[in-house]
Amino acid sequence: MSDYSWHIPDPVTQAEFYADVPAKRLIAWVADTILVAVICLLILPFTAFTGIFFFPVLMLVVGFAYRVVTLARGSATWGMRLVAIEFRTVSGARFDLGMAFLHTLGFTVSCAFFLLQVVSIVLMLTTARGQGLSDHILGTVALNRRAAT
Repeated sequence: MSDYSWHIPDPVTQAEFYADVPAKRLIAWVADTILVAVICLLILPFTAFTGIFFFPVLMLVVGFAYRVVTLARGSATWGMRLVAIEFRTVSGARFDLGMAFLHTLGFTVSCAFFLLQVVSIVLMLTTARGQGLSDHILGTVALNRRAAT
């Protein structure tokens, strides 16, 4: 049993925290990608439409900023909130700005390299906590949010 298993839910005794998380992460990723694309389209007129020529870079920069800000403010992107999941650190705490930046950097690097992305997806689908590559490196986990009582 790993050291941080005492601070985040155990996947055996508290499986409800991890139920369907990989599928929810995929849905959240699609929703976030669509949202970032819409934001970039709204930005285009302010670039005198020259943003069309560097649209992939614009998507990367806006997506990075969007992800860092939303993770730092609520430990979840808007897509993640839509499907009721959030990230937690080793200690069970929500993300702060530093952790949001590091997680986003790890996510971006793994997306940039096909093999790393494949490894991350395989890890999410096969590990007990559904952690991707950057989650394993940082000791973070995506969990189903608790229902408000």
